[in-house]
Amino acid sequence: MGITMKTSLELRNHLKSIDHRGYPAYKDLKGQYDFKDYVLSIDHVQGDPFASPSRLSVWVKKEKAGFPADFYNTPEKRVTMQDHLTRLFAKWVAGGSFQAKGSGKSGLLSVSRCGQQVLERTALRVKDGDVTLRFEAGFPANGRTINARELDKMLFDILPDCVRKSLYYSNIDKNKLKTAICLCEDQQYIREQLPKLGLCAFLANGVILPRESGVSERPMKGAVAFASPESLQVTLKLPNRGEVSGMGIPKGITLFVGGGYHGKSTILQALQNGVYNHIGGDGRELVITDSSAFKLRAEDGRSITGVDISPFIKNLPNKKDTVHFSTEDASGSTSQAANLMEALEGGSSLILIDEDTSATNFMVRDQLMAQVISSGEEPITPFISRVRGMYEDLGVSSIIVAGSSGSFFHVADTIIQMKEYVPIDITKKAKEAASGYPAEADGGRFPAFNASRRPKPDAALRKDDRLKIKTMGTSEISLSRENVELRYLEQLKDQEQSAALAHLLKYAQLKMMDGKKDLRQIGDFLENQLDQKGLESLFDRGDVSAQLARPRKQEILACINRYRRLEM
Repeated sequence: MGITMKTSLELRNHLKSIDHRGYPAYKDLKGQYDFKDYVLSIDHVQGDPFASPSRLSVWVKKEKAGFPADFYNTPEKRVTMQDHLTRLFAKWVAGGSFQAKGSGKSGLLSVSRCGQQVLERTALRVKDGDVTLRFEAGFPANGRTINARELDKMLFDILPDCVRKSLYYSNIDKNKLKTAICLCEDQQYIREQLPKLGLCAFLANGVILPRESGVSERPMKGAVAFASPESLQVTLKLPNRGEVSGMGIPKGITLFVGGGYHGKSTILQALQNGVYNHIGGDGRELVITDSSAFKLRAEDGRSITGVDISPFIKNLPNKKDTVHFSTEDASGSTSQAANLMEALEGGSSLILIDEDTSATNFMVRDQLMAQVISSGEEPITPFISRVRGMYEDLGVSSIIVAGSSGSFFHVADTIIQMKEYVPIDITKKAKEAASGYPAEADGGRFPAFNASRRPKPDAALRKDDRLKIKTMGTSEISLSRENVELRYLEQLKDQEQSAALAHLLKYAQLKMMDGKKDLRQIGDFLENQLDQKGLESLFDRGDVSAQLARPRKQEILACINRYRRLEM
């Protein structure tokens, strides 16, 4: 592996020699050690017991790990296997971890905490059958004095047991891993069938959409199981489950309506999360959405740099350029227009919208208002006037949730009422009712727009040798003390995705932004690099963060777009 390897006995003897010394003596442990069945690598040693824990990794060769090749011979199956083994190691660590008597993070053993989604993570990577696990450990201390006996217990008693029980095929529950792989194959099959069937999403009969609470991703007990209306039912023959029927949402414009608390927003949330595979038992395992889908919303106060919002907003009274629109403090309508145009620029082919989180003047403009305020005095062309052209000219579908306005009845291709969490196809009924009301003006063909913004490098970042990165959950990241707000990117599901976005933003700024490549090229390049080399490729040295999860291209570009020092 390019570094002189030491034996586990040498590590043990070294630990004995530094016991009771000052904490910095732990630094000398950095290196690789042969434990016969695996290699332990101490990659980064914390500066003191109160600092971020030390980063370690375990490397198990293919011959020792013994996992069948058909469990990781596609990217999707590999990610599923990685996810399963990470959860398994986390389970054993939780049972065997201990808080050593001492200061700070003494005795802490931790690995990524996986949620309901199956995400690619730096915590564990399978490559050609070899398994690399990354985790964190709090090196024990009394005050700032080394407690080597406790670290010996962690590295020679607890860790080997956890590794044996989770990273060796011969020791794990093979049926559970096989079940996870089979589910992944079925999910991937549905995802591949969507465009062939003219669909943008599929929800299998029997899935459980409601969550147990607003702060939980787990399924609600006793919830109504989903059942497709007959008119929209599609039957698929999955590789493992066999025939599965459910609701296919066709490409085009789909509208969900209904009374409050009847499940409109719940189904939209399931669809926006359907861009990811889910673990068995989640309830939404077979809710599969076009993987490029983008949840659109208003985002007051966000920064916008050089976005062409002219298809929706032009002729502003202050003569502000809307072909290259920039602002430090966007309004609801300008932010939603920019969010949509950025999504089109990034290649999204499905837009998800809930009127509750949208700017009303961006979405619709009723007839009475149009009579009082003439079109010449209104700079906004509402979304309702562009949604048809967006589909017919650009091939971009929309799924819209509306609870208070029937204006979209005229333009929708499919109209579904949610009644007590049960979907009912009311397209014919709604169209007949709408025929007695005037329709919003159709905006015609979707206007040509500038989708080739070429970001320049931030000179200040390139002068800074050590760029500091901070992550605040899924809400915010900081790069060299410049904050980037992510709280309104609703499809960002894990704080490790946010951490990865910070590193991706840094990488793009330092190595890709040159004023020549446009944002779509940058997004495609980064996505291809992650496909080929993983998140590990973002690091120049071998000291890879153990807690990163892969975001989609949509969130990568959204993060870049929200960087306030972005220049075009």
